[in-house]
Amino acid sequence: MFNFLDLFSGIGGFRLAFEGLGGHCVGYSEICPKAIKAYQENFNTCDEVALGDITKIREIPANVDAILAGVPCQSWSIAGKNLGFEDDRGQLWNDTLYLVHKKKPKVFLFENVKGLVDPRNSDALEYIMTRIHRMGYHATHFVLNSYDFGLLQNRIRIYIVGFREKAYFERFQVPLKINHTMKLYDVLDDLPQSRQEKVKLSIDELFRGRLPGARTKFQKDDEFNDFFLFNDIRDGHTAIHSWDIIKTTTREKNICRLLLKNRRKSIYGAFDGNPLAERHFKGLDASITKSELEQLVRKGILKQIFYTYKVKDFKSNGRDANELLLLQHAKNRRLMLEDLKKSRELKKTSFSPILDRLASEGVIEPEEARYDFRYTKISSGIEGICRIYLPVSDVFSTLVASDTNDYVATRNIYATSLREYRQKFISEIFEPKNYRKITKKEACAIQGFPNDFKLPERRTEWMKLIGNSVSIPVIRAIADSIVKTGVFGDTAIESIRPHTTIRSGIKTVAIDI
Repeated sequence: MFNFLDLFSGIGGFRLAFEGLGGHCVGYSEICPKAIKAYQENFNTCDEVALGDITKIREIPANVDAILAGVPCQSWSIAGKNLGFEDDRGQLWNDTLYLVHKKKPKVFLFENVKGLVDPRNSDALEYIMTRIHRMGYHATHFVLNSYDFGLLQNRIRIYIVGFREKAYFERFQVPLKINHTMKLYDVLDDLPQSRQEKVKLSIDELFRGRLPGARTKFQKDDEFNDFFLFNDIRDGHTAIHSWDIIKTTTREKNICRLLLKNRRKSIYGAFDGNPLAERHFKGLDASITKSELEQLVRKGILKQIFYTYKVKDFKSNGRDANELLLLQHAKNRRLMLEDLKKSRELKKTSFSPILDRLASEGVIEPEEARYDFRYTKISSGIEGICRIYLPVSDVFSTLVASDTNDYVATRNIYATSLREYRQKFISEIFEPKNYRKITKKEACAIQGFPNDFKLPERRTEWMKLIGNSVSIPVIRAIADSIVKTGVFGDTAIESIRPHTTIRSGIKTVAIDI
């Protein structure tokens, strides 16, 4: 047996994996009341130290062999503002490393979002690894996808493993992928086994000898994909656009496609997608009129954006700091939306309301209006739908705390051409609403939690908890590699046991913080 400390414990994902390999939790740290309640309902924590807020820890258990931590990830998330150590949550890394330094466990394991390995965060990752090495630890970091460990989820995360002794570090091996054999219908509650078999046979027979290997894990070369993506900024045979599901003329569809084809070109701006002015549309097709663009705005397909503002004379007295900071970005008395978006100083500021306020007060005057799609974020989708997965899919989207805009279809479709495939999806699944959100039980299965794991009843609560957790099979595989180094001695490797009941007395030791 070995003892471990569970920092940022959430609902106990690390704990489930390490207890199954002979580990014994001696203390846990968490601040979310709902997570703490779920943790205590699923584990016997009576003889353990509830450490609470990591920033306020004053004493920790004395007998700790391993420290586990899923450090809050929002600071490095690609989906967020990517503020890193400029975000208060990024500073929690320092608290975590400090506890490792003071406690000096035999080994530690950290988990975080893949954004930490993004080139934009290279300095932050180097800082973290340098601090680890200066503490005398031998460490490595690697990226794993939950999908590669038997789960129906595309969840890519960075893991950092460190050993106090070099000999054990040299024995550590990053766990290898396992064969993926499951399909989404294996965890869907409302798809009977008899239908599952029919689905498998129908798909195999329909595409036998014609379905090539995937271009990626999840996108087929022939584009008979297992999901349909609702978005206006990417194209494809299984892409569903707003002009496909809102009544539009052929002329309006062509204008939308013209914007889709050209908005990523650098001549219109510095970003991956840029709004176009009326003059840009006319440069592409001289017959396009402003009234046609405004009609698409009224239909909710396009939106109008003021891209440049003229700065008038104003008094700085009485202006708040954010207003003055924004106005400092003016060049030749003009503000450009592109410059404001690129500014790192404004990353923490929501500048759209500031622009509106300055315009209403006559400090700035809108000049050029541009047009872009109303829906420009793939994760948000269209009208609350991002993806609809078919039951035959072997993957689902990354589960996140805020819930996903992803759904599962309650039936499959079969077709012999991509045109028919797309039309059948719209007529047989989308329009009759033959799709739904995943259930709590299904979310647990997608993360690798036991079927009887206790979570709150409200969707917003259990989704936040399960979305913030680690994937059990991935942590189990890493834990297995750690145990096999011998760092804990002759610890027996057992199967996962969600409710370990062995407890022993715990001593605490004060630390100087």
